[in-house]
Amino acid sequence: MKVRLAAIQMRSGNGIAANLEQADRLLDEAKKRGAELALLPENFALMAASDRERWEVAELAGRGPIQDYLARTAGRLELALVAGTVPIRSGTRVYAASLAFDANGRVIGRYDKMHLFDANLGPGERYQESAGTRPGNSPQVIPLAGIAVGLSVCYDVRFPELYRCLMMAGACLLTVPAAFTVPTGRAHWMTLLRARAIENQCYVLAAAQAGRHEGGRRTYGHSGLIDPWGRVLAERRTLEPGVVLGDYDSECLARIRERLPALQHRRLSPAGKDPTGHRPQRNRLRG
Repeated sequence: MKVRLAAIQMRSGNGIAANLEQADRLLDEAKKRGAELALLPENFALMAASDRERWEVAELAGRGPIQDYLARTAGRLELALVAGTVPIRSGTRVYAASLAFDANGRVIGRYDKMHLFDANLGPGERYQESAGTRPGNSPQVIPLAGIAVGLSVCYDVRFPELYRCLMMAGACLLTVPAAFTVPTGRAHWMTLLRARAIENQCYVLAAAQAGRHEGGRRTYGHSGLIDPWGRVLAERRTLEPGVVLGDYDSECLARIRERLPALQHRRLSPAGKDPTGHRPQRNRLRG
């Protein structure tokens, strides 16, 4: 089985209407070019300048203009859709929710970003996502366009145990909507995506924000599709918004897993236990 996948690369600003118009144009293009499943980037509807701005436009679960737009667009295009992140209110903070819609426009899955980006990358580039965002705690694998899809978001890609959990739950395709910074993206983005594909023998579809945004933030771009062998099947090397297309091939995935059955050779679980249920022992140094 082959399924045409699309990663939507955007340069979102602080105006929701303009961002949704940009998403609409790119999703229309993806559908015209044969896509059956599309992925929008993190913060596709709003690249907020502050936690307060993000909270003010955040929606209640299942209700709001951004979610209405996504349902309507997925149904109109008859296109399965994973919507990067939508801010969903939770008290004084929000969840960064990655929502999955089937081709009829029905919400069939939600994943709340688990790992939050708190980092000091140097002068003028400090982030504390946890100040305004509440972490999720539940990995999600959902059936979408005939594929078992494991959901994740941006900074999650640095935590291989999440992806191992998703693979063990049956995932064959891993989605990574992102707004990676330029310095971390240049150093690590494609290496991390390829590593998650190789070690889990899964396809990885990554949709990124790209370029200089209102307020001065710069994101790395390089949306793409990686196969279970770690080959980059498609990559958008320009920072301009656009569509990256490639095919998920179930026969290719099965062939790789059969010829190199590394997933069957695992000796440890994500919890760090060996097959007998024992945890690693910490030995004390002597002398």
